Amino acid sequence: MRREVPLHRSLLLRLLALAVLIAVGSIAATAWLAVRTTTGAIRQEQGQALADDARIYDTLIGYAATHPSWDGVDTALRPLAEQVGRRITLTTESGTPLADSAPQAGPLPTKPSATIDALAVDTTLTPGSPGAVDAARIDPRAAGPYLLPPDERRTLLNRADQAVLCLRVRPRIAAVVAQGPTGRPRIETPGTELGDDAVCVESREKLANPTATESKGLAQLNALVNTCLARRKLAPVTVDLDWTWKTPPAPARSSRADVTEADQGHSQAVNACLGTSRREQLLPYVAPAATLFVSDPGGRPTTTFDLSRANQARIVAVAGLVLLVTVGVTVLAGVRLTRPLHALTGAAQRMRDGDGAARVRVTGRDEIARLAEAFNDMSERRERLEQLRRAMVSDIAHELRTPVTTIRGWLEAAEDGVAPLDRRLVSSLLEEATLLQHVIADLQDLAEAEAGALRLHPETVYLADLLGQVAEAYRVQADRAGVTLSVLLDADPQVYADPVRLRQVVGNLVGNAVRHTPTGGSVTISAGSADGQVRIAVADTGSGISAEHLPRVFDRFWRAEKSRSRQTGGSGLGLAIVRKLVEAHEGTVEAESTPTKGSTFTVHLPTHRG
Repeated sequence: MRREVPLHRSLLLRLLALAVLIAVGSIAATAWLAVRTTTGAIRQEQGQALADDARIYDTLIGYAATHPSWDGVDTALRPLAEQVGRRITLTTESGTPLADSAPQAGPLPTKPSATIDALAVDTTLTPGSPGAVDAARIDPRAAGPYLLPPDERRTLLNRADQAVLCLRVRPRIAAVVAQGPTGRPRIETPGTELGDDAVCVESREKLANPTATESKGLAQLNALVNTCLARRKLAPVTVDLDWTWKTPPAPARSSRADVTEADQGHSQAVNACLGTSRREQLLPYVAPAATLFVSDPGGRPTTTFDLSRANQARIVAVAGLVLLVTVGVTVLAGVRLTRPLHALTGAAQRMRDGDGAARVRVTGRDEIARLAEAFNDMSERRERLEQLRRAMVSDIAHELRTPVTTIRGWLEAAEDGVAPLDRRLVSSLLEEATLLQHVIADLQDLAEAEAGALRLHPETVYLADLLGQVAEAYRVQADRAGVTLSVLLDADPQVYADPVRLRQVVGNLVGNAVRHTPTGGSVTISAGSADGQVRIAVADTGSGISAEHLPRVFDRFWRAEKSRSRQTGGSGLGLAIVRKLVEAHEGTVEAESTPTKGSTFTVHLPTHRG
């Protein structure tokens, strides 16, 4: 019978305080996560914006480096604007429009985004880009007079293939051919540094030799550089394809300090002249400098984040409203949670006080309802276990009472002189003591198996030997009862098991079958293997077990008929021990029986255990 228990005020207050604390903590954690998430989103948007700006700048710089004018830039500018979702506009330095992805969007921003000049690249807009600009800030895609014609490209490509083949064959270096902006191939060896003393130097030197086009461009560049140096009254230099330069041997100077200072000044002058000369040489081949404007599709400049006082007040108000709503909802939820929790607490206390029928009412389908269902299931299981425990204690007392009463009665009779203490009486008492010891040993094995404390010592067992040993052990008992005992084997199956415990399993089954098979009957032990399992079956031609009793054959102290009493042998624990030992080997045991025709007990064991 269920009893409604009133809600304790102290419990309610504690739960409400806990609910409020959880709510405040949840809000704080949510706010922290929101700030972190918003900050991450802002950084991601800013990073994407910077990446889009760098992409726009790099695309237009590349166009300027490879075209002598801005004619036709719309073909590259409009698709780029659609991809990044921006308005991109190019004008001359004087403000004359060159190209506009959205001319109908209105006037341009007052401040330009960048200047597009292939001969004066802004390195802050191209950080870490492939083929980064050199110290002269000239885009490497500006090939100018160094752009190789097809025949020279083919010649250099053949030389590069020969050099790569040489490196792959002799030193076994994973070399590949890459092509530069001018069409000149170069050899790349990822993960390997090739010095001047490396192999295949000859083929690499052939590749490094300038072509006719490159020699012509270098001659022009050297003339420009040396003219600039002559105006500064400095010695001429020789510039190579990689824009390095060499000077003729210099006369000896009086001191090392003078040498260092003079060399440093000369290097600075040469680098300045080299940059100026390269720009002068490339100027006819690149588009003139242009001004870039990047804005949103409506023509507005890039927006910035501005957190004003009004926005701050709005955020505080929203946060306060969220806090109040969350606290209110949490309080209501806490009130609803206290009732079923208090009912569970009361039922648990009643169960502790010995009320095995303690149950709680299940309402809803939430977690609390599932908890209540689990509690009710636990209570029912506990009640069943208590009934089983009481039945087991009663059965044990019953099983032990008979031999103890017999021993005590004969001993009292002998003490009173009623019965002579002769050999026959001693033998009878010994038989009863042996039976008592057998019951106690079976109870101990069963207790260890149910507690999981049964230790197994598995090894490879050949069933032909084991079943033969069991048959020989019960041969005398079978012959005395007039029962034929035979063994049938399918080849010689093997199993990984504890041989002692497995012999105990089969012995219990065989002994039980012999005891309950009438004279003239037979008991057959068979074994075989299939699908990674070993099957051991013990079949008899006894009276059998009815279908209603068959599910209980593995229960403790259970006997199907009154005829299966103590006089037929056994403690009533043999089949229960069989089931526990088989389960300890990760196997199963089942019973089949037909009344008046016999029974078959089959054990299934895995061949190997993990």
